[in-house]
Amino acid sequence: MNLAFNIAAVIAIVCTVMVVTRYNIMHALLYLVTSFMAVAVIFFTYGAPFIAALELIVYAGAIMVLMVFVIMMLNLGGGSAAQEKQWLSLRVWVFPAILSLILLGELIWLIYSEQYIGSEQIKVVDTKEVAVALYGPYVVAVELSAMLLMAGIVGAYHLGRQRKKIVHRFLERSNP
Repeated sequence: MNLAFNIAAVIAIVCTVMVVTRYNIMHALLYLVTSFMAVAVIFFTYGAPFIAALELIVYAGAIMVLMVFVIMMLNLGGGSAAQEKQWLSLRVWVFPAILSLILLGELIWLIYSEQYIGSEQIKVVDTKEVAVALYGPYVVAVELSAMLLMAGIVGAYHLGRQRKKIVHRFLERSNP
């Protein structure tokens, strides 16, 4: 299990550095998804499969879809179509795909490993314990984070929408 943690930690660090250093936003998003998957594997190695599943569903799923929608709403113009064709090339997807396959293999090895199943070091966190922790003393923090996410969605919509310019008819110049 220590080897699995180390591999996932290295992949998470490499992918997070790649997110920060990429100029292309779509490349950064690919590395961010891979980093989220690595963090989910780390949670799984610590005996929290429910938190690992939440990591994948909430972060790698919902928030990444939200980020893609924000990028789409920005509407970068006609020149972005050629750039999108370049993003779909195989060269762009190879490194994140290799890292994701390593994480998938590691997760399958952890699930079917006898070391993980019979380990007494790991205490599996139950779903009920997570719910009691989230909605017990931390209910205000959960509600505030939900409102913060909603404010982000509304702000992204207002920043990305196209406004129609309204010019009064007396201020328009007529062509002679």
